[in-house]
Amino acid sequence: MRARVIHDRTATANQMRSFLAEEGLVFPQGLATFRSRLRAMLDDPPAERLTPLLRDLAHRFLEQLRVLDEWIDGLNTQLRQAFSADDACQRLAEIVGIGPVIATALVGTFGNARAFKNGRQFAAWMGLTPRQHSSGARTQLLCITKRGDPYLRMLFVQGARAVLRTAARRRDRLGQWLQQLLVRRHKHVVAVALANKMARITWVVLAKGADFHMEKLSATA
Repeated sequence: MRARVIHDRTATANQMRSFLAEEGLVFPQGLATFRSRLRAMLDDPPAERLTPLLRDLAHRFLEQLRVLDEWIDGLNTQLRQAFSADDACQRLAEIVGIGPVIATALVGTFGNARAFKNGRQFAAWMGLTPRQHSSGARTQLLCITKRGDPYLRMLFVQGARAVLRTAARRRDRLGQWLQQLLVRRHKHVVAVALANKMARITWVVLAKGADFHMEKLSATA
């Protein structure tokens, strides 16, 4: 539900942005910047900058954004409450790149992670492993399979990208591993590789009730 409301908020903002663009009013990217610039424009005395109809639509749009924001804030509060009350969520949150949203999504999706034989199978189900094409003695790795739950896969990749933004400042084994990969591979490929490792560690935490240790994420899971 949270993901759907966020999607609706983004779609609403894009539609309003297109209406304004037709009148020659172009705004920078980013919802917060768009909202603040639009409010400033509505407070601007010269009425010729916006037609009366467009001005009315802009006011309605901002009101709809306010309602959606309140809805998202309420859902976030419920997620934090569920997160705080669940031991498995607390253990998952110790994994780098995983917060309350990913932890609650995992626990809500998998009542029993033992349905998967190991972490590699779990990562493969999520579509975080590359497809293979074999021809004779040659094996070629292709793009990821994108199987399984697309919402979970998206969350894991987003979490991995958040970790990559601070990779240059990390001085642990994980930071070294990421920096070495970034030299040889595109950042998107590295993000998926990290998401794969996160998924494998997640399976260990859920299936075996283990606590997370940083060394596990740096090594092969």
